[in-house]
Amino acid sequence: MWFYLVTLVGLYHLLRWYRERQVVSHLQDKYVFITGCDSGFGNLLARQLDRRGMRVLAACLTEKGAEELRNKTSDRLETVILDVTKTESIVAATQWVKERV
Repeated sequence: MWFYLVTLVGLYHLLRWYRERQVVSHLQDKYVFITGCDSGFGNLLARQLDRRGMRVLAACLTEKGAEELRNKTSDRLETVILDVTKTESIVAATQWVKERV
């Protein structure tokens, strides 16, 4: 009985160790598209990924939010105005992303 329990716990820790050691290589070559970057979680995530060297395509609802985000980040972060309630805005943002990636 104890043997099975120890084996099960050992397998759990082995799988956990394997999952935690996986990393994404070449972050500077990766792109990430984030919506809602004017404030809150989207803004925080965009700034953190920019600091880690990723190329961030940040979608903001307002020009003011986009400008503030550009002022706080590096040249790797690019912004676009996106209103997800308007189809033409989504189409324009889609084209913008395709041009950059």
